[in-house]
Amino acid sequence: MERELYDTGKKRRKRVPKYYGFRLYLISTMLYFFLVMPIVGILFAKYSPELFDISPDNNSIVTDTIATGNGPNFTIQQTIQDLPEQNLPIAGDSIKFLTDSVSVSELFPSGQNDINTNAGRQVSENKIQDTLDVLVKLLLIGFIAGLAFNIPFKIYFKKKRKNKVISPKLFKFCKKYLIKTPLYNSLILLIPYAATLGYMLYILFFNNNFDEITNRLYIQFLFISILATILTIVFLYYWQRHRVQLKYLEHVYTNEELKRRIYKVNVGKIKNRLWVSSGMTTLLPLIIVVFYLFLSSTSIKDLGISTMSDPHKEVLFGKYRGYFTNSHIEELTAFFYVNAFDSMLMFVGIFTGIFTSLVYILIFIRWTTKDVVGPVKELLNNMELTGQGELDQFSIVRTNDEIGELAQGFNEMSQKIKDYILSISRINQANSRFVPRQFLDYLGKDSIADINLGDQIQKEMTILFSDIRSFTSISENMTPKENFNFLNNYLGYMEPVIRINKGFIDKFMGDSIMALFSENVENAINSAIEMRIKLTEFNQVMSQFGRDPIDSGIGIHTGNLMLGIVGGEGRMDGTVISDAVNLASRLEGLTKMYGSSIIISEDTLIKLNDPSQYNYRFIDIVKVKGKREAVYIFEILDGEPQRCKELKIETKTEFSKALQLYKNKEFKTAMPIFKDIAHVNEFDQAAKLYLDRCSAFIQNGVPDNWDGIEVIENK
Repeated sequence: MERELYDTGKKRRKRVPKYYGFRLYLISTMLYFFLVMPIVGILFAKYSPELFDISPDNNSIVTDTIATGNGPNFTIQQTIQDLPEQNLPIAGDSIKFLTDSVSVSELFPSGQNDINTNAGRQVSENKIQDTLDVLVKLLLIGFIAGLAFNIPFKIYFKKKRKNKVISPKLFKFCKKYLIKTPLYNSLILLIPYAATLGYMLYILFFNNNFDEITNRLYIQFLFISILATILTIVFLYYWQRHRVQLKYLEHVYTNEELKRRIYKVNVGKIKNRLWVSSGMTTLLPLIIVVFYLFLSSTSIKDLGISTMSDPHKEVLFGKYRGYFTNSHIEELTAFFYVNAFDSMLMFVGIFTGIFTSLVYILIFIRWTTKDVVGPVKELLNNMELTGQGELDQFSIVRTNDEIGELAQGFNEMSQKIKDYILSISRINQANSRFVPRQFLDYLGKDSIADINLGDQIQKEMTILFSDIRSFTSISENMTPKENFNFLNNYLGYMEPVIRINKGFIDKFMGDSIMALFSENVENAINSAIEMRIKLTEFNQVMSQFGRDPIDSGIGIHTGNLMLGIVGGEGRMDGTVISDAVNLASRLEGLTKMYGSSIIISEDTLIKLNDPSQYNYRFIDIVKVKGKREAVYIFEILDGEPQRCKELKIETKTEFSKALQLYKNKEFKTAMPIFKDIAHVNEFDQAAKLYLDRCSAFIQNGVPDNWDGIEVIENK
């Protein structure tokens, strides 16, 4: 029996089985001879007294030889001398008849006994022997034909089992004829039996030189041969069909093909299968029993009694003898009696029928159970796995009845559920591009369908704003389509960086990006640095298409904000509302003024676990528009081009010293230092900015309310 293996996905797969061909033919043929040969022996035993000339035993007390008139002699010995009178259920003169040992020849007069039965015996033996010889020869031919038909399947499954290459021609043959093998194998084995039965009919109707007894024996041999043929062929058909449906299908057909019925014939019914099973396990074995019962009976007329006397009736009918008169003699001879030998045959026949029935019950019930319960269990297992979310499960449509229809219906339903869930998943994935999954998680929602107007939550997060500098002037030189392509290419470089660093984009605003980071500040700064690196890669690609390089600025601030849903019943949107968001946007705008790639607020800097892991410098204290409090801002140097970064790090100490002098209103002292820094690093726009401010304060004077905080009026 093939072992069932299970992989990590809990999906059942079967080991490639062996293909049975010769075994089916051999066992089916053995079954045929098991049914026929015992009955042939019993038939010879039944008719042996008539086929063989048996002489009376002179030592017997009572001997009666009955001759049939034109058939062989039949001798019966019966001893009744020692039977006590009181135990005999016969009254009157009959007791005297029994106790006086009346000669049975007087009771049962015999007919002629001078016919030599050797000829009849020889004919019957020869004809049956010839019939069996013909059958064996035809079976050998049938076995060879069956081997030729089944050998490709055997080769296929052997190669499949050993993972060897299977030729397309062999695969095509097996796929075309596999489900037809039960029918073809049955027909191949049926031909020898049918030809033998035809041979027997020919002998009976056209070459019959039998006497009456031999003719009767041969007819009964024909009958049991027909019955055994039916049992044998049906046995082979259902055995092969059972193996094809439960063992072979999934190793020849693809999963897509097995999701539907692959049978070309009309849809069958389970009730038909049960009727066949009942017939094979009950009706046909009972026919064997009935056949034995008829075989074990002997009619009274076979005794050769011409006149039935009262003693005859006493012996044959006992207490029921009064029901019959001498005028009913013709009716009486139509009755049959059962002698000891017939009783033995009857019990042997009943036992044989019961044994045959038991064998068929065990086999057919097993097949029927597996053919019904097996696919149902497989279907239930797949339903359970599908319910657990394993949507790739399907049931093999093994049968062409209601179970196969149920399995196909399940597969169609499962496929529709899978398609529906995949469609919903694609919709959710599409929605997640508009409403980020993290946004739903923060709101405590499993799905966008759960969102309601007014849902909101307060949370401390780091906000990142990014913007392409001078994009308006750049876009003027492109068509609308080119603008969209350009932006999509640019955002295609930036979005993965934010996602990889555990952030999510809340909004795209033209060329601007607003991203949120909830876990730690480092993720936002790392994302900003990598975005600057990706910008360099983007410019290199665009240069191949004749595009000028672009630059961007990034502002980062950390603070409390409100995430929620705003809008109306017809249109809703997720948004972030907070002063922290406005400040992050203002910081991004300051990158243009100070010539910085990345500017962060003091609130962001103090949230860093280890600020020393980044190169940064303090650049100013500002009061942006819409903000009452001043903000200390810092420049992340790691986002600068390499040469600019190195020079800013080199002049960092001088810049800090000059900036301190500037805040202390020592403009004349600070001015030469800024001038030297600008001379060393022509890319340091912040040094040039402070140089201009120092020059302006020296020329115009310092306002009385100036406290070193730069007020930014523009956005």
